[in-house]
Amino acid sequence: MSESPIAPSPPAPAPAPAPAPAAAHAHTKRRSVAELSHDFRLANGRLARRVRQEQADNELTSGQFSALGAVFRLGPMTLSALSEEERVTPPSMNRTVNALVEAGLVNRAGSAEDGRKVVLTVTDTGMTLVRETRRRRDDWIATRILRLTPEQRQILASATEIMKELANS
Repeated sequence: MSESPIAPSPPAPAPAPAPAPAAAHAHTKRRSVAELSHDFRLANGRLARRVRQEQADNELTSGQFSALGAVFRLGPMTLSALSEEERVTPPSMNRTVNALVEAGLVNRAGSAEDGRKVVLTVTDTGMTLVRETRRRRDDWIATRILRLTPEQRQILASATEIMKELANS
């Protein structure tokens, strides 16, 4: 018997190990989270700027309206408490409040408990402005929400709860 001139072929190389699913997924997840963060921030900013345009008095800056809204929402408060709430320095808030007082939207009065403290309150004109602006903004958003499908509205309701959690964290 003669031997075959063909030598046996070497065993096939072992296949390269597949990347661990968790590691591959983690990379994709990191990239997706970064992209989602970026897109979310941009969309949220654009929506906030658009909603801010719906106000009853376009003479107020967004910072002034925010301060007015805080006093409206939280009730009488000191300048330092308002500064803290709005996360700005007291001198900056003082300039904002001065503009609101000059516009007749906020009153300054001495504190009944401590005469050294000044308490800020919203005037009737300020209350009317806040209510009208909120109504306009809510109407603008509601009009757009009505255009959504029921499924999109449910997703938006869930996303709203998540946004509240993010804002409060």
